[in-house]
Amino acid sequence: MHTCFLLERFKEYGSNDAIIWKNKAYSYEQLLDGFEHSKVFLDSHQIQAGSIVVLEGDFTPKTLALMLALIDRACLIVPLTSGMKSRELDVYEIAQAQFVIAIDAEDQATVQSFPTTPTHELLLAIQEQKHPGLILFSSGSTGKSKATVHNFSVMLKKFSTNRKRAGKRMMGFLFFDHIGGINTLLSTLASGGCIVTLQDRSPDEVCASIAKHNVQVLPASPTFLNLLLLSEAYKRHDLSSLELINYGTEAMTEHTLAHMNRILPQIKLLQSYGMSEIGIIRSSSQSSNSLWMKFKGEDYETRIVDGLLEVKSEFTMLGYLNAESRFTNDGWYRTGDAVECNGEYIRILGRQSEMINIGGEKIYPIEIENVLLEMEEVVDVSVCGEKHIITGTMITATIQLNYDMPAAEFRKRMRTFCKDRLPSWGIPQKCLFVQELTFGNRLKKKRVQSGGEKNVFK
Repeated sequence: MHTCFLLERFKEYGSNDAIIWKNKAYSYEQLLDGFEHSKVFLDSHQIQAGSIVVLEGDFTPKTLALMLALIDRACLIVPLTSGMKSRELDVYEIAQAQFVIAIDAEDQATVQSFPTTPTHELLLAIQEQKHPGLILFSSGSTGKSKATVHNFSVMLKKFSTNRKRAGKRMMGFLFFDHIGGINTLLSTLASGGCIVTLQDRSPDEVCASIAKHNVQVLPASPTFLNLLLLSEAYKRHDLSSLELINYGTEAMTEHTLAHMNRILPQIKLLQSYGMSEIGIIRSSSQSSNSLWMKFKGEDYETRIVDGLLEVKSEFTMLGYLNAESRFTNDGWYRTGDAVECNGEYIRILGRQSEMINIGGEKIYPIEIENVLLEMEEVVDVSVCGEKHIITGTMITATIQLNYDMPAAEFRKRMRTFCKDRLPSWGIPQKCLFVQELTFGNRLKKKRVQSGGEKNVFK
């Protein structure tokens, strides 16, 4: 019953493409058939209402059908992709999983069960309400992976409105276990669009899929867009169908945004904002080449307290399974994101936890990265604060250079270049040079880099 509005729309969309998987199209009619088969599958494995089920896979026809059947049955779903494989046992334990349904490369499902009795009050509350639940794990890129609990029934309300949406062909770039991926999936299916899935997320694979399947919308991270620019994959494929690139999940640098606008001026660039704890807020950018954006719609209230963004909405999580609450006493969620304001527009500066404090002077990594990326010698850079025995903190820049040069020569050029662009204390004191920056399992920049060769470049 929790999926009634979706199923009714699927009947209406009929033979239209719902998902393209391994270059084969599956219609809404086939998705409905898969939903019915999935209900029988759940019966055969005695997966009852209220069960906590880890659903391991990516965007495939069977994964989608099983997710809908689990929602309909009021189960609590824990999506999990291969990027979290090394942490799967922790995920099972924290989520108090009772079943694991694993979908393999051929879209076949296997089931494993555990004799677990849920005890966490958030899980028990959802079971008591007989509502479906959604448990999402953060990537843990800035520390411990946190488990957020959502009422899936409430989340679905956002997509059940009669607001007209044009069904677009969307790239399934964001991951199945990411709030952005879940939002893309539900938004696309609710509007009669089509999810185009990827076997890998390399720039060439993404561009080839855009060309082959006439993808109109690409949701992506700034880190991926930078990889796209560096690889020049956009030159090797026809991207004429692409209308919109929706970027988010991390702060965008001015350099990457400007470069994207120069290379692909015909494509609109839109910044989105969201996180596992609050979902995705509808937003609009001031323009394609602007990092200023404003929130839209009545679904969310926002306020800024001491320069930090707070959000209030019925769509926020119920709470964490393994972390302290970040809600204020009056129900606002403290995002921890520092922002600037300009009228109704805001600009994200970065996570407060990443702010670098040098003797009371404060700066965000992206402010330094924006300057360093203006240097012709720099291809990419990641900045972070590092503990220092004398000064308390020093600024470290991990740099991918455009061409070989002695480290001492680069440092000299960097100090000269930054002299009038950054405060003296904001110029990196330490440089690590790498052949290529590393990124996290969800294609987000890692600010704590490893494998760098200190102060030397061949």
